[in-house]
Amino acid sequence: MMQLSSMGPTHDEIDFEFLGNLSGDPYILHTNVFTEGKGNREQQFYLWFDPTTNFRTYSIVWNPRHIIFMVDETPIRVFRNAESMGVPFPKNQPMRIYSSLWNADDWATRGGLVKTDWTKAPFTAYYRNFKAQSISHSPTSDEWQSQELDANSQRRLRWVQKNYMIYNYCTDRKRFPQGLPTECRL
Repeated sequence: MMQLSSMGPTHDEIDFEFLGNLSGDPYILHTNVFTEGKGNREQQFYLWFDPTTNFRTYSIVWNPRHIIFMVDETPIRVFRNAESMGVPFPKNQPMRIYSSLWNADDWATRGGLVKTDWTKAPFTAYYRNFKAQSISHSPTSDEWQSQELDANSQRRLRWVQKNYMIYNYCTDRKRFPQGLPTECRL
């Protein structure tokens, strides 16, 4: 798991998480955005590659307009700032970056069906060329503040969402019988 997070009960958080799997099952990448302590904004994707065979680049572009989740420079998700519609956007709390391996087998592994095999511990994760970068104080700050997806990136985003998205909270009417969250109207 890699996440940006502030602290406290009204924390903000931006998550990239790999959910557990069995050999041969596709890997699932889980994303979530918390604002003011409230999450429930999950999207999940099968990956179009095996993430255990090579290092990959997982990026978050977070500016006042949106949060873009990317894998190897391919956008997979965009969470737009919908403050004008009354939806909080993570911008008022400083966040730190965290990375961990944690036991979420009560929900993350095929809905909790597969339990962690503790006989295979210790579990490890490897990072190469890790870079945490704040662009807000750089000469290209204005460019970053207004960064949008170009036409090619928009096509790749649609390709990922059409072919690899397996869960989108914005389409889960069973979970939100009172109506989908406001930001889903964007």
